[in-house]
Amino acid sequence: MPLKQLKIQNIRNLSSVSLTPLSRINILHGDNGSGKTSVLEAIHFLGLTRSFRGSQFRHLLQEGQQQALVFAQADPLGQGQVKPLGVERSLEGEVRARFAGESLGATDLAELLPLQVINSDTFDLLDGSPGVRRQFLDWGAFHADPAFIQHWRGFRRALKQRNSLLKCGKIDPRVRKVWDAELIHYAEQMTELRQAYIDRLLPDFEAALSALLQGVEVRLLFSPGWDRKKGLEVLLAESFERDLRQGFTSLGPQRADLRFKVGSLNATDRLSRGQKKLVVSAFRLAQGALFHRLSNRACIYLIDDLPSELDERHCRQFCEFLEASANQCFITCVDPGLLSRIWQSDTDVALFRVESGTLTHEGAPGDQT
Repeated sequence: MPLKQLKIQNIRNLSSVSLTPLSRINILHGDNGSGKTSVLEAIHFLGLTRSFRGSQFRHLLQEGQQQALVFAQADPLGQGQVKPLGVERSLEGEVRARFAGESLGATDLAELLPLQVINSDTFDLLDGSPGVRRQFLDWGAFHADPAFIQHWRGFRRALKQRNSLLKCGKIDPRVRKVWDAELIHYAEQMTELRQAYIDRLLPDFEAALSALLQGVEVRLLFSPGWDRKKGLEVLLAESFERDLRQGFTSLGPQRADLRFKVGSLNATDRLSRGQKKLVVSAFRLAQGALFHRLSNRACIYLIDDLPSELDERHCRQFCEFLEASANQCFITCVDPGLLSRIWQSDTDVALFRVESGTLTHEGAPGDQT
């Protein structure tokens, strides 16, 4: 279990609150606007120094304050050694992250605390832009292979330089050849790791989908962003004049996408909204299951208003899947009734009531009867 204790300061309406002791399944209940989602945002801030509801830190910071701090006692590596983890960020943009007394960069922090968010926006994995799906894919590839981040950075650097030259409207052929070669090298490496990750993920996705949505077969297809049979070098040459007119590179991993098919149709055209929710939930659950199998470490799931996204039967099936996993979960709801009685008696569950920016630990569900 990665997080043992949590302290939050100056996150939205949470001035100074503590969550202790934390369990593997943590249920946060309270009225709308009480601060439940803000707790999830604070945990996300601890892992990525930002909210999942927007990139602008000033919206996350409590009004009138100059800095936010989230501090935890944590065992993120699952080694039975609890150490302090803290992230502080100021309104001016300065970020400080430390674990066990050592400073961390953004990449180190993200690797240390793997987070999965399931909320209403999660369903953009099916209906949203390709960028949402690339972000999902790259999260998995990043955690599955340490080499991925270096290839990703190398490709972004080469792509930025090539696009900058294209915007100038004229490129020395020798300079173009150098940057094309670098872009192609990193593009191929990135794409190999993305494809390898999808291949690894498929069995877990099929297992999770079978548990949540019986009788519907969803195929997952990976589009790398160009026709690999023809080759990126040939295609970049063929599209050069068009790219020059547009001022950007039109082919490559920056155009990659994941496609979901039911039969011959796109899943978005075939499935009901309820079915889409289950497919996306299976996708997220599969990612956590694969992460645990590859690393022997737990993910942290931040699940916002679960009962409103799934009916009771599927909510039970979803929670059964979580219960059987090794992941630590933080689940928000308005009424804790269903989520108080859904778990096995030996599952480590804690209830927290959130009210006007304050938190009260109510113990285990059985303590309320």
